Amino acid sequence: MSAIRVANAPCSWGVLEFDLPGKALGFAQVLDEISETGYAGTELGDWGFMPGEPTALRAELQKRKLALLGAFVPVAFAQENAHPEGEARALKTARLMAEAEGKSPFIVLADDNGKDPVRTKLAGRIRPHHSLSKSLWDTFSQGVNRVAEAVRRETGLRTVFHHHCAGYVEAPWEIDHLMKTTDPKLVGLCFDTGHYRFGGGGDPVQVIKQYKDRIWHVHFKDCCPKTHQESRRKEWDYFESLKRGIFCELGQGDINFPDVAEELKIHNYTGWIVVEQDVLPGMGAPKEFARRNREFLRSCGL
Repeated sequence: MSAIRVANAPCSWGVLEFDLPGKALGFAQVLDEISETGYAGTELGDWGFMPGEPTALRAELQKRKLALLGAFVPVAFAQENAHPEGEARALKTARLMAEAEGKSPFIVLADDNGKDPVRTKLAGRIRPHHSLSKSLWDTFSQGVNRVAEAVRRETGLRTVFHHHCAGYVEAPWEIDHLMKTTDPKLVGLCFDTGHYRFGGGGDPVQVIKQYKDRIWHVHFKDCCPKTHQESRRKEWDYFESLKRGIFCELGQGDINFPDVAEELKIHNYTGWIVVEQDVLPGMGAPKEFARRNREFLRSCGL
């Protein structure tokens, strides 16, 4: 039996951090379906999606025997004036999780993805000249360190950074730069297989080898090669690619999940794998996607 446990996240039910048309499902139905399809944990989703009072949140999770693993907190780190507000939101979220679950969940930091028009338009097609300048990189990394340090100091929770398409940490060289310029004792990597592939990355196994000591949290997301090619050819923006199913069911894209799972085991990864099949609100059949994704991971030994 693997020591790695498997969860699913609200984004697989259309609960995304973006202000998009359509209505997502309520938290009770999402949590029910996560549990019913064989997962042992979840993430918080957008602030306000789940109860914001720790006793109520704990009760909802315990009723379904689900662990709370983390919460996604986007911050426009390239803008220094956004750091104080980002820190405040991260601390508010960390306090809720610490009171509801303890010190095991992560604050999952990310850029404020989908807000910069150039990065949103060119998601999956980023080149070095689209990256931040040195001074903006300094601002960005200092902000990540600042928030992570505040979270640890005030709540004891750890922080990971989630590289993400349509943000300033998307391409492999941008992930490398962030890892080099953040404190390894404060900031881990939330490695997302689908965003890595869509963002121009190669074999995810090589990333695990390279950052085995910094990967504290893992998202399993697949990337549809046909949609990926079409996105490049037709120059779709991030949201059009999402609508067209860039993140397909696990095992239907071009990521070799059995190899990824084996590499994590080789390096004694004992954290969680969180399945994420980002869909827009009202898109597809999330419960059936989740069921098939769980069956697929069992075939991978997870």
